[in-house]
Amino acid sequence: MEWLNYHHLFYFWTVARAGSIARASEELRLAQPTISNQLKTLESHLGVKLLERQGRRLVLTDAGRTVVRYADDIFRTGQELLRAVKGLPTGQRPRLVAGVADVVPKRVAALLLQPAVDAQPDLALVCREGPLPQLLAALAIHELDVVIADVPASEDVKVKAFNHALGDCGTTFFAAPRLAHLRKGFPRSLEGAPVLLPAEGTAFRRGLEAWLGRLGIRPQVTGEFDDSALMQTFGARGLGVFAAPRVLEDDIRARHEVTIVGRADDVRETYYAITVERRLRHPAVAALAEAARSALFGDG
Repeated sequence: MEWLNYHHLFYFWTVARAGSIARASEELRLAQPTISNQLKTLESHLGVKLLERQGRRLVLTDAGRTVVRYADDIFRTGQELLRAVKGLPTGQRPRLVAGVADVVPKRVAALLLQPAVDAQPDLALVCREGPLPQLLAALAIHELDVVIADVPASEDVKVKAFNHALGDCGTTFFAAPRLAHLRKGFPRSLEGAPVLLPAEGTAFRRGLEAWLGRLGIRPQVTGEFDDSALMQTFGARGLGVFAAPRVLEDDIRARHEVTIVGRADDVRETYYAITVERRLRHPAVAALAEAARSALFGDG
């Protein structure tokens, strides 16, 4: 087994925090050449550059930033260990850093993440939102514990990741009261009717268009939205019929004065927890997965 020299790591970590070898030298009470040699030894052992000069400043490389994040955890855990064996409180709260793909409705993300908070009331929850490839890149370097997405991580993305299906549900169509007449004859009533759609390229948009295409229905598209909450707001104001995952049915009716126009069981939205582990080891991630499968999507 290959071992890491933690003395070398500690010197590098101190330089990264101090911002220079000179300041780290004062803090560690070691000569600057000694620290420089230790840094070179660590870089040689890891096979990457950790620091580089920009003018008169030392800055972290991408690899250096990754090593600093791990070093933060290592030395924080070391301090907790010392406090724990002395019977002192560690002061460390459990933490979950979750990435949420920007196409996942915020309310769905909240429903999925809530059981993680319920399972660990002292949990520190950190949420990051962005495009799925960007989140997967962050997952690969352990900046995230889990990514919530509406599609699995594909093999085209050069990231070692495992897809854990959380469940799926059908689709519900809503409209403002003035469009309530579209309930009669649904889904044929959507022919020529004003309809709002999610942005192109999303899994939900593709599913809706495929379903409409199979039925030969051509609605009048009166709006396209990146943000599902904005689409719901305009739908509630009468701009057009809009669709949402059935799991949000009660939430949308409570938030907006809308009526249900119809439901489509064969337009399915599936959600995934993506991790770098084949088995879910993080207690909060395991809790959200269990709750999603047993309760949230239990009746589809």
